[in-house]
Amino acid sequence: MRDRLEYAPVWLIAQILRVLPRPLARAVAISLAHLIRLLHRRLHRVGMRNLGLAFPEKTEAERKRILRGVYTSLGRLLAEFSKLPSYTKQNVANVAIHDGLENYLAASARGKGVLFMTAHFGGWEVGSFVHSLLGYPHNLIVRDLDNPYLDSMVRNLRTMHGNKTFDKDEFARGLLAAMRRGETVGVLMDTNMTPPQGVFVDFFGIPACTPSGVARVAMHTGAAVLPAFTIWDKKLGKYRIRFEPAVPAICTGDADADALANTAAYTKVIERFVREYPDQWLWVHRRWKTRPEGEPPLY
Repeated sequence: MRDRLEYAPVWLIAQILRVLPRPLARAVAISLAHLIRLLHRRLHRVGMRNLGLAFPEKTEAERKRILRGVYTSLGRLLAEFSKLPSYTKQNVANVAIHDGLENYLAASARGKGVLFMTAHFGGWEVGSFVHSLLGYPHNLIVRDLDNPYLDSMVRNLRTMHGNKTFDKDEFARGLLAAMRRGETVGVLMDTNMTPPQGVFVDFFGIPACTPSGVARVAMHTGAAVLPAFTIWDKKLGKYRIRFEPAVPAICTGDADADALANTAAYTKVIERFVREYPDQWLWVHRRWKTRPEGEPPLY
């Protein structure tokens, strides 16, 4: 019963946003996101701490401006996520377009599988959905949401056009199986990990415990690791689903050293996008929570 009660407000908000005209839905969702910003002070503190670590040269006012932009970005994503069922091949170009699709097609043509290296950035849920809608379904690594009703709703939306999901607990086995079939898997590589699943690489000059599984699977299978980011383009007034060329693999024969070097290279790509569009990344996540042995906590 409690799960149903917790789910009801979320379902109601989604239904309201779904039927509103897109500009109004975005305005409502962005306002809701900023209300959460004002009420949830812990997230505000985490965001400001992260921005202070990443951008010590910026003023507090500049960091606050970036953080406000993050909530605007999340609100926009909420509105569009609610409207996913209304997307069709005929109208989706009003919301999102491919940018660099040729890089994805070239990587896929190799036949060894493709690993989308991405982050909680911009419209990450929109990009995944639109890519499948346009005929390129792929696999998603997800964590089950605590509320089973909300989890079912989100999973049904994510898989509406052929995407498949597998739990993060099946990370290595699922990735290897998908690569053997020459499939594509999307992996969010910007969340805090703990050893041994994660290794410490620099992110904004600070050691961050980062998943190394993508690098190890790519080294084992020869899969292409393709940066994939769904960027809100203010000039276009829509999202750009940006695919960059595959990241060159570092292969010296030392598996552990290569996993570390490749993970560091992937993280540098994420950092580059975050630096370019700082108000589109999820700064309210405690990205540097896990510390190298002997280092004090940062939060």
